[in-house]
Amino acid sequence: MNKLLEIALGLVTGIGGFLEAGSLATSAQAVLAAFLVLFLVRPGPFLGKAPPFDWRFAGRILTDRPTRLANFGYLGHMWELYAMWGWVAVFLSDVLARKGAAAAAPLWAFAAIAAGFAGSWWAGAYSDRVGRTTSAALAMVVSCACALAIGFTANGPTWVLLAVVLVWGASVVADSAQFSTMVTELADPAYVGTALTLQLALGFTLTVATLWLVPLLHEHWGWTAAFAMLAPGPAIGIVAMLRLRALPEARNLAGGRG
Repeated sequence: MNKLLEIALGLVTGIGGFLEAGSLATSAQAVLAAFLVLFLVRPGPFLGKAPPFDWRFAGRILTDRPTRLANFGYLGHMWELYAMWGWVAVFLSDVLARKGAAAAAPLWAFAAIAAGFAGSWWAGAYSDRVGRTTSAALAMVVSCACALAIGFTANGPTWVLLAVVLVWGASVVADSAQFSTMVTELADPAYVGTALTLQLALGFTLTVATLWLVPLLHEHWGWTAAFAMLAPGPAIGIVAMLRLRALPEARNLAGGRG
């Protein structure tokens, strides 16, 4: 565990200057975005009054099967996502240091997480063509396979390791937007805000467990076991998506595409 912490601290120290410049650039963009929203964005003609959060409806969300299956998919996705994002830089720093390429670890960790842009773009476009449950299930098949395989690539060719890391980074977040969209299409329109609040609260709470478990498993059994522990999340999500697709309510998703 101490060795793992040393690697993490060294990684943070080494890219401190880069992060500082990146933080300034990101903050400047946020300020610019705020001004654009303030002066250019106007409410559309279909904007309705947002109802308050209702705990009574929160209970109904958990008993409504289609919405519950969408949330199971989201929870499986969250079981994997933040643990991957949180530990991939430490993993790459550890593995690439043994290959004599430690200096490249921060760049490849950034590339792995940034690859999520491509995955999310693909999932959005693909969902509009074939349906949300299909695109989400496919993304989770790929990310589940990567979680199981990534530890084995540590002792193989570097290009295989990096290829799997990039594919994992693209697929692990590709399905994210689909789950929140499913809830908006399945839940009672009057309480969509409650449904989304509950979904996010459960999902982000779940991430605490896997962020904590990865280093513990790594310490005792290595990276292969630590990342394989994430695979049951997307596996459960795949089953939830296939069951949701079989329900009549799936016609409410993606304009009837499921």
